[in-house]
Amino acid sequence: MRFTTATALATLATLASAAKNGRTFAVLRFNGDGFLTEGPMDPVVSPGIQSSHYHSIMGGSNFGATVEGNQLLDSKCTTAKIKNDKSNYWIPSLFFQDPKNGTFQKVPLFYMNVYYFFEATDDEIVAFPPGLKMLTGDANTRAAPKSGGALNLDPDSDLPIQPVQWTCPRSSYNPPSYPVGSDGSTAGIVDPNNKGSGAGFPLYPCDGYASPLRQDIHFPSCYNETAGLDNHKENMLWPHNEGFKQNCPAGTKHVPHMFIEVYWNTPLFDDFWTPDGKNQPFVLSNGDATGYSSHADFIAGWETNTLQTIIDTCDAGDAGMDQCPQIPGGLNDNNNCKIKPDFGTILNAGQIITDLPVVGKAVTGWGKGGVSGGSVVPPAPSKSSSSKAADATPVSSSPAETEAAGSATSKGYEASPTVKAEATTTSAPGGAFIESSSTSVAAVETSVETSVETPATTPAPDADTPGSYPEIKTIWDIVTITLTTTVPAPEPTQGLHRRAPKHSHGHAARHLGGSFAARR
Repeated sequence: MRFTTATALATLATLASAAKNGRTFAVLRFNGDGFLTEGPMDPVVSPGIQSSHYHSIMGGSNFGATVEGNQLLDSKCTTAKIKNDKSNYWIPSLFFQDPKNGTFQKVPLFYMNVYYFFEATDDEIVAFPPGLKMLTGDANTRAAPKSGGALNLDPDSDLPIQPVQWTCPRSSYNPPSYPVGSDGSTAGIVDPNNKGSGAGFPLYPCDGYASPLRQDIHFPSCYNETAGLDNHKENMLWPHNEGFKQNCPAGTKHVPHMFIEVYWNTPLFDDFWTPDGKNQPFVLSNGDATGYSSHADFIAGWETNTLQTIIDTCDAGDAGMDQCPQIPGGLNDNNNCKIKPDFGTILNAGQIITDLPVVGKAVTGWGKGGVSGGSVVPPAPSKSSSSKAADATPVSSSPAETEAAGSATSKGYEASPTVKAEATTTSAPGGAFIESSSTSVAAVETSVETSVETPATTPAPDADTPGSYPEIKTIWDIVTITLTTTVPAPEPTQGLHRRAPKHSHGHAARHLGGSFAARR
């Protein structure tokens, strides 16, 4: 009896020490200029094969089309400021579609943060097991969330989980960023708690200081070991709101609640579109013109003792977890961790293309491509070698572009995309192969996806020579398309946009709110 009592007391003591009566948090920041790599790779959803769309990836250098077990822990470098974080974090890339000629340019990264929240809870919060794969958001949806414009992270709510938003700080919300009374079918829906946030892309440019268009994404924080590390569809659950505490379901492990915010340098394109309250020019790499399909993936590559130390001792808030003392392994001083993509090429800033990077990816949503709501069905990705081959070499910028970008970033600025008066060229070697028996635009756009990779022997575009682009047409049999058309580029962008310093946004207060609705 004495043993049983002692055991019970020890258990209660353990629970008491594990319980947290308030949320603490620390922001993970990244080193260097831009992403670790970019391309149609997604080892969570499409392991070993080309992904259905282009992604932008941060984190450990062992990233590739296939990531298994603990392989990230052996990464030679990482973009994370914490040396022992070799995890990978990625999102669909953002593109600007020129309203005048339909061409695309990649929107450069302004900066990216990952908030690590350690909730008030009766649970013990533990580090991610290495190799844990997570996905949040729905890449295929083009329908407005049933929860409206607000976030919803409460599994006990009558409404479905809504973990993603867009935030667009503006000096004035007259006219509003989202139409009054919008049902989401032709434009986004405002968050009733914040005029600058909502579901879907806003219809006006973001002109808040050092706060361009921001992609906000929350991850669940309860790991279901029964499902396993690789089962991204079933291995993560959302915690339940029990008073002011967030507790995980029995049998699951409470891990950190991650919130990714990605700032895209959208002000670079302000001069190339005219807001009309009906249309906006940005599109995700999966072809989504609504923004509803915002999503993110994560594979854990933390050295577990390092993350556990941060969970237990670091409450640095917006100052960043790199400001916490005695972090095992210390800080990362590598500012140039870059790798070649397994598929395709990395698009340069300012490079003009006639189609989204995975050729055949249609622009859909809000009436485009025959889709005004619901979901699009992605075609089966094509198999290809996943080795980091020579054909993955990024297209080079001109020496002048490289020098200008280096000078700008060394002064704490982000260089504008270099846009020539004549069009930059991209071409599909040997043409694009398409098979379709329908003249329906919607049918072609939602059922055909063709991938083109640029071999190393293809010369970099000559920005000083008027270029030509492959033109994809509806056909009735397998053919090689080599027809070209000249597309004029927009006028050169002006000026540099200041890269924000370590920031303390007004949204930090919302991060610290006690309710699910306030967690952003």
